[in-house]
Amino acid sequence: MRDRIMVIGGYGHVGQTLCKELGKRYPGKVYAAGRNLDKAEQFCRTTGGDILPFQIDISNAMDKEILHHVKLVVMCMDQKNTFFVRSCLAQGIHYIDVSADYSFLSQVEDLHSIASEHHATAVLSVGLAPGITNLLALEASKAMDKVHRLDISIMLGTGDSHGQAAIEWTVDNIGKPMEVMEKGQRVRVPSFTNGRSIDFGEPMGQMRAYRFNFSDQHVLPRTLGIPTVTTRLCFDSGLVTRSLALFQRLGLTKLLNNNGMRKLAVQLFGQLKLGTDQYALKVDAWGRKSHKKVRSELFLHGNNEARITALTAAAVANIVYEKSLRQGVFHIEQLLDWQTVRDSVELSVQYKSIMMEE
Repeated sequence: MRDRIMVIGGYGHVGQTLCKELGKRYPGKVYAAGRNLDKAEQFCRTTGGDILPFQIDISNAMDKEILHHVKLVVMCMDQKNTFFVRSCLAQGIHYIDVSADYSFLSQVEDLHSIASEHHATAVLSVGLAPGITNLLALEASKAMDKVHRLDISIMLGTGDSHGQAAIEWTVDNIGKPMEVMEKGQRVRVPSFTNGRSIDFGEPMGQMRAYRFNFSDQHVLPRTLGIPTVTTRLCFDSGLVTRSLALFQRLGLTKLLNNNGMRKLAVQLFGQLKLGTDQYALKVDAWGRKSHKKVRSELFLHGNNEARITALTAAAVANIVYEKSLRQGVFHIEQLLDWQTVRDSVELSVQYKSIMMEE
């Protein structure tokens, strides 16, 4: 009988909160899995038996019997290829991924026919960004007849505790160019450029944010039919944001191609405690409603970005585990909406719609 939930990376930064949330609902059926069995066992001992440890190395070939009793896999680790995902879907195992790396997610998208053929559902873009940003974009889209442009802005707290994988992904993308959709055309732009002043609402106010390679801007033009989508990033410390923008402008981010400099940058990011653990999201949408130009603004504030990523993944996992959804590979906004996960993540969105003069 397939009734287990396996959280790969379940003893990590996001994985622990995710496991605990799922363990409340499915005690004894949730497994914190990964290569380090000692860490898994150490974490599981703190859960009163709700979570069980499991050793698995997804980078190596494995006997498919290892996943024989697994109904759902939730991935909280970065992967270099899709071998493990393919194995899950080919066995009819549902799959959820919290990765923000579109170069990887796009490879998982190519497994749609395998998932569909074997009656499995895979949900991508599950977390804060991407994830909640995708759902807020859907909200903005539903409020209009047609959306012409969508800007997503993300503020992260430098005083927050971020996982190692999240820090490494951020550092790796600071100086890396990216391809985005503008007016239906794919264009190549440098990361951490084209800064704009963003009103995040109270208490954050105005902050300058810069283009960054979050995957939502690659996905939403296709899933929601929006011709221009841009995602920007800033930190609650203006000093950190301005410094990164200056490094990019001076070409110093190229130094991150050196392994030693990259390692140093990752360490520095991990040690930064200049701000708070607050985060903020802002979605600006421009389009038409009843033949009139309209602009919509959606605001969301909270604390502890990793916790919200875990709660979002847990909410999606509950739905995938208990309900029969469309089979194949989908991004979160193709299956769910904000109302479906809102109560689970304990967040509320402020919404403003402004009619514009022709």
